[in-house]
Amino acid sequence: MNAAELKAAITAAMTAVAGHADELRDLDAALGDGDLGITVSSGSKAVVEAIGKLGDEVTPADIAKACAKAFANANPSTMAALVAGALLAGSKTWADSADVDQASAADFMQAAADSIGKRGKSEVGDKTILDALVPAVSALRDAPDAAAGLSAAIAAAERGVRETRELQSKRGRASWLQERSVGLQDPGATAFLRFLQSWPAP
Repeated sequence: MNAAELKAAITAAMTAVAGHADELRDLDAALGDGDLGITVSSGSKAVVEAIGKLGDEVTPADIAKACAKAFANANPSTMAALVAGALLAGSKTWADSADVDQASAADFMQAAADSIGKRGKSEVGDKTILDALVPAVSALRDAPDAAAGLSAAIAAAERGVRETRELQSKRGRASWLQERSVGLQDPGATAFLRFLQSWPAP
């Protein structure tokens, strides 16, 4: 996937993800302050606008950095800061790349997961976006090709999201609910799943 194809894919995915704002708002309202829907919708709009302003000479790393800046500037939320940091961390893995393939996509996602884990002081099992992101990385990396990788990553993220219902929240505002958070689906993990599901098939 070259830079032009990457811009088109991100634009399509973020436009589609914005359509899930109400679902994410409701999930977040049950566990937190309910602002995830706004974060996703305004962030998605900002990313699409930023990509539209990029020239033809940009690299994949440039695109990722532009997305990070746009998403962060659109929102003051903790999730926006985590996502922006994750995108910047991922962009470093594409520093010398003119194209994005299956392996470099997995490298990007791994760097993003590492960034979120470090900045959010979280890990798999804490009922966060990592419960969908981390298994998706492994599934993508182990798949035989990009098409199979996307399908496998979606399936892995779906399992991760389902499993968050049985977990107790350990990070963020949701942790205040303690055992009452069990039985509720994590909104951050769901947001990542919706993004994967919205990504155009190779």
